[in-house]
Formats: sequence, structure tokens, C-alpha cells
Amino acid sequence: MRKLCFAALALVCPFFAADVALTPPMGWNSWNKFADKVDDKTVREIADALVSSGMKDAGYVYVNIDDTWEGERDAQGNIQSNAKFPDMKALADYVHGKGLKIGIYSSPGPKTCAGYAGSYQHEAQDAKTWATWGIDYLKYDWCSADKVYQASDMPVVYKKMSDALKATGRPIVFSLCQYGLQNVWEWGAAAGGNLWRTTGDIQDGWKSMSTIGFDKQLGHEKYSGPGHWNDPDMLEIGNGGMTRPEYITHMTLWAMLAAPLLAGNDLRSMTDETRDILTNKEVIAVDQDPLGQQARRVSKSGTEEIWVRQLSNGDLAVAFFNRGEMMTDITAYWTVLGLEGKHKVRDLWKHASVGTAKDLFTADVPQHGAVIVRIAR
Repeated sequence: MRKLCFAALALVCPFFAADVALTPPMGWNSWNKFADKVDDKTVREIADALVSSGMKDAGYVYVNIDDTWEGERDAQGNIQSNAKFPDMKALADYVHGKGLKIGIYSSPGPKTCAGYAGSYQHEAQDAKTWATWGIDYLKYDWCSADKVYQASDMPVVYKKMSDALKATGRPIVFSLCQYGLQNVWEWGAAAGGNLWRTTGDIQDGWKSMSTIGFDKQLGHEKYSGPGHWNDPDMLEIGNGGMTRPEYITHMTLWAMLAAPLLAGNDLRSMTDETRDILTNKEVIAVDQDPLGQQARRVSKSGTEEIWVRQLSNGDLAVAFFNRGEMMTDITAYWTVLGLEGKHKVRDLWKHASVGTAKDLFTADVPQHGAVIVRIAR
């Protein structure tokens, strides 16, 4: 009924949160690389690069402007963009003209993290403004909200903006950014969130990425699914702080976690190696699998881990992770995976079949690296 409603009566039908982000959102966010240096020119060039690099074809469609776009409010209280973004509606039109979507950032508090105007007491007004501009995605960051609310108010506070977005009639992905506080995975969907951050901010380094991706996601898998996703934060791939095997681990783990894939590098100057990691369509297919079942860890022995994800066609995605300092062999036994007999195995980074395995499969995994295979059922 909802799909029919959108197809035939898009201008008058109510917006339902579950009708967007049916798979984890994919795109780009400005903060990791540009922070407060983002501007209209950069965003336009990033949109161009998404298309020319093949990122758009691989599924990356959101161009998300993080903090520092905000200006002052006019006499009626309407939020304005600042001098870096002279015409947000024109920018949105440019991004849409590329076949892409555009996102923006705010806070339920009086100020954003960078000290710009937040949406406190202007929720409905800001939602209407963003819808008028043509915004498709909102990242809503707690920040100064703790000066006007209690932490226990989070579900109500986030639902207030969710309701305001729905009231505009425009489908807008709603991203809750409050660092996993108050066990957000337990109430994020009920508050209207399409995704919610499960941890603090990621940094471009092995310790940060691996701690967030491996250790902080355990037990959250039952809360994730179509329309509502656990979010371990944006991708750092290509920003220079990790090795190629570490970035492959980053991409592999986020795909297994059914995590949003929001690139955070400068797409205009990325290397072929970075582009190849970000656009691996077989790995992306795991992330975007319509069943939406987040992976679970089924084996851990020292620094060796095996994670498994059920896919919609019955196949299994199995990832082998080596968090240690030397190359190692990691073996997955069929009894652990719930399999028996012979099964065809495909290596998703090699883009090649590796034959038929019986009873077990062993992967050679480099230091801080990952191997991901698809096992046919």
C-alpha cells in the first residue's frame, strides 16, 4: 500500500520512515576530509567526481554536507545558509541534476558541534526549509542538546524532528548521531531513525576503526534491518592513515555489518587503489543485500575472527579477519557455519571462484587484513 501511495500520489501521501533506506544508505560526507573547509564549490566538484569515478554506478548517491553550512536566522526565524553556501536550493538542484541526492546536518540543541545554529525550538520550521531546498538526508547531532535536555529525553527529542520531517511530505533519510548513548539501537527505530550511530567518532587509524567495527557492534545485530540500521560511523578509506589491508578490513567489516557506506575522502584526487576498494561491487552487494541481516561473530581465537552474514538468496557471506601482526591461516568449519557437504566458494576481493570446499574452508589472511567469501547454499 505504501509503495502504491508513493508511486501514484507522491505529492499528497504521508511519508513513512520505513519507505527510505531499505538498504543501508551509500554516499559521501564532508566531515572526515574537509571539516569546516567545505563549501559550495567543493560539494559540486564532489558530486561531479561521484559520477565520473564510477562511485555513483556502484551505488553511492548521497552527497552529505556536514557541520558549518549554517548561517543566521531571518526575522521570521528561518535558517539561512552562510556565505560558503550562497544558494542551497541551487546547490541541491545541481546535485539532483547529476542523478544524486543531497544531505544536510543539524542538532536538536541550540548550537551544532562547531557552534553554528542548531534546530532547538525550530524543528518544524527547519524541516520545512530543508524540504523546500530539496534535501534528502538529515544527520542530527546531539552536541549542545545536553544543555537543554536530559539524556533520557533523547527518544522524544529525536521523534520530534522525525515527525517534523514526515510532515513535510518529502522522503528524508533521518540519521541519529548521538554516539550510541542511551542504547539507541533499542529505541532508534521507534523514534523514526533510519540509522543511528552506535559509538563515538571514528578516526583514520587501525585502533579506532577496529575497536569500533569489531568490539562495539557485538549484540546489536537484532536491531538492524530494512529501514533502520546500526551506524558505526563514516568510512575513512583513502584518507591515508591506514594500510591497504586495513582499508580492505574497514570495507569488509562495514559490509558485513550492513552499515551505511559514506565515503569520507576527497573523491576528486583518490587513487585507483582507493577507488577499487570503495567500488568493489561484490562486497557492496553484501552490504546492500535486501534481507538486511547484520553479520554475527561466530568464532574468535586470539586475534583471529570469523563473521557470518545470511544473504537473501540463501548464500552465506563469511569474513575472515586477522587483527594480529603476522599473516595467518584462518579456518571456518562447516559445523560452525551451519553447513554440511560440499559448497562452491567465491572470493569477493579476488573476484574469482576458489572452487568447491567440503567440511571447511581456510583463508590466508594478511596482517590486519580480511578475506570475504560467498558460500553458495
